[in-house]
Amino acid sequence: MRRVNNFWIWGSLLLLLGSLLSGVVAARRPTAPTIRLKEIARIQGVRHNQLNGMGLVVGLNGTGDSSKANAAMIATTLAKWGITVNSKDLKAKNVAAVMLTAKLPPYRHKGDTIDVQVSSFANAKSLQGGILLQSPLFGADGQIYAVAQGPVYVGGYSISAKGASESKNIATVGIVAGGGIVEREVPNGTNFNSRINLLLNHPDFTTAARLAKTINENLSPGGAKALDMGLIEVLIPIERANDPIGFIAELEALPVTPDGIAKVVVNERNGTVMVGDKVRIAPVAVTHKNTTVKIATTTEVSQPKSLSKGKTKTTKASKIDVYAEPGQLIMLQEGSSIGAVVRALNAVGSTPQDIIAILVAIQNAGALYGILEFQ
Repeated sequence: MRRVNNFWIWGSLLLLLGSLLSGVVAARRPTAPTIRLKEIARIQGVRHNQLNGMGLVVGLNGTGDSSKANAAMIATTLAKWGITVNSKDLKAKNVAAVMLTAKLPPYRHKGDTIDVQVSSFANAKSLQGGILLQSPLFGADGQIYAVAQGPVYVGGYSISAKGASESKNIATVGIVAGGGIVEREVPNGTNFNSRINLLLNHPDFTTAARLAKTINENLSPGGAKALDMGLIEVLIPIERANDPIGFIAELEALPVTPDGIAKVVVNERNGTVMVGDKVRIAPVAVTHKNTTVKIATTTEVSQPKSLSKGKTKTTKASKIDVYAEPGQLIMLQEGSSIGAVVRALNAVGSTPQDIIAILVAIQNAGALYGILEFQ
C-alpha cells in the first residue's frame, strides 16, 4: 500500500511539474494581439472632409506681416465694414494674413464646433497672442461648411530685440481650439438598410479573411465575404434590419487578430528604425566598427611685427581627430527574431545610423526575410 501511495505521489508531482513547465513555455511564446474590429477597419462612406480658407490674425505685438499683399487684405476687410482706405497708406505690423485648414468629421451637425489650424503664409514672425477674425471655411465643392474665429494658441515663441533673438518650436503656426462652427452638414451617402461595407485601414488578405470568418461565426452566419484584400461586405440579418446602429456597434466590438507582413521601416532623416516582430534573418555574421570623429575649432591670433603697418588678424583653425575602435563580430542564428537582432546590435553599442547600415548590408546579402522600406 505504501509503494502504491509513493507511486501515486511521484506521478502527481511529475504531472504537476509538467503542467507548470508547459505553462511557462506557453507564456513565453509570443502571441499576436487581439483587438476590436473598429481599431483596424472603418465603414465605407464614413469619412472626414477637408476644409480650408483664408483670414486675418490681429492683435500681434509687432510680429505681423509687412508685405503689400497684407495691406491689400486689410483694406478689403475694412471695406466690408464700410471703411474705405488706401492700401498704400497701411503699415500694420500687428496683423498677419493666414491660411486656415480644418477637418470636418462625419456626422457633425449644425452648431457643432471643430478645431482650426492657422498658418502664416507671408512674412509674419509670430502669431502668439493674436485673434483670428471671422473667416469662412470652404469644402472642395466651393461651399461654405463652417466659419472660424477666436484666439490663436501657439505652442512656441519667437522673441527678438537689439540683434538678439530667441525662439522655440514654430511660432507661425497655431490652433484655434473649437473656433470653427459648422454651418452646413455634409450629405452622408451610407446606406444601412441591407448591407455594410468595411474597409481595412491596412489592406491584407489574411486579415480580411479572418475578419469575415469572425463575423460569420458571431453575428451574421454566411453574411460576410471578403471581396478583396481591403473590402469586406457584410449583410445585415433580417431580424436586425430595424436596428442597424445596434448591429454596427456589436460589429465594431468583435475581437479580431490582424496579420501583417514582415517589414523594416527606416527613416534616414531622423535616424529612426522600426522593425516588425515578424522579421527574421538567415545565418549571417555582422561586423561592427565604431568610428568617432571629433572636430575642434580654435581661434588663432596673428600679431604684426613691431613698427610695421600690419594689423592684428584672427583666423579659425580646425582639427579633426578620427578614432576607430576594433571591430566586433556577432553571430545571429537562423530565424532570429527582432528581439535577438536588437540585443545583438545593442551589445556592440550600435547607434541608429549603424543599425541602418547593418540592416542594409543584411538585405543586400539576401539574409533579411522581410521588406526593407526607406522613408
